[in-house]
Amino acid sequence: MKFRELSIAGAFEVTPQLHGDPRGLFTEWYRFDRLAEVVGHPLNLAQANLSVSTAGVVRGIHFADVPRGQAKYVTCVRGAVLDVIVDLRVGSPTFGKWEGVRLDDVDRRAVYIPEGLGHGFCALTDDATLSYLCSETYNPTGEHSVHPLDPDLGIEWPADVPQLSARDETAPSLAEAIATGRPPPPPASPASPRAPGARCRPAAGTTGGRPREGGAPLLRTRTRCRGPMPGNAEGPRPTAEAMGRGPPVQPGARRTSYQVRTRITS
Repeated sequence: MKFRELSIAGAFEVTPQLHGDPRGLFTEWYRFDRLAEVVGHPLNLAQANLSVSTAGVVRGIHFADVPRGQAKYVTCVRGAVLDVIVDLRVGSPTFGKWEGVRLDDVDRRAVYIPEGLGHGFCALTDDATLSYLCSETYNPTGEHSVHPLDPDLGIEWPADVPQLSARDETAPSLAEAIATGRPPPPPASPASPRAPGARCRPAAGTTGGRPREGGAPLLRTRTRCRGPMPGNAEGPRPTAEAMGRGPPVQPGARRTSYQVRTRITS
């Protein structure tokens, strides 16, 4: 099982080891001890969800109030989706940034999404089925949405006409959510246990990285840092533009300078 931290601190892509033969396949798609070792604490498993969607359905962007919050460990057990993670932690250096990871029933990868981040996905196939492990039970009064088609987020959903639920269709933009006090600033705590001065490296599928076989090109090359953000002691400090973010956003203000385009290889 391999863990790769995404450009949004604290979020990870998880690639399991697949054991296949003519009879079929076996894999460990979740290990509480391995995840705790990487993220610095165990996942408090409180609820498991199953979601089935037809091709073109977009769900999200959903998030929960912090504290409590709701961390998620998500995998696709049938079909394929583009899973999207949005940093909604006010004050985070990657606030408003998004990243997409393809989850499917071939590689059987998963994503870990910590508290404070928004989550959504687009079904790429009919009967696309996601399984979630959640750190908290559903709390209807503490669950919120940001409109998945918010132009300030600039998420490139792989659907000609995204199909949204009534809840997501009427969700506020990120700027409107901030103006009403959601999402709130998160508690001051480290997002992940990165070692100081750890090396930055290009992510697989980007220029300078080793692309996966048959992978589609990213829309923008990005360096993934496994050290302190936005720079580290072993290399040049990336510019704000290179990291895909603009100046900090003040509560109630609309952000117009950030739009990160990401497409993860299939």
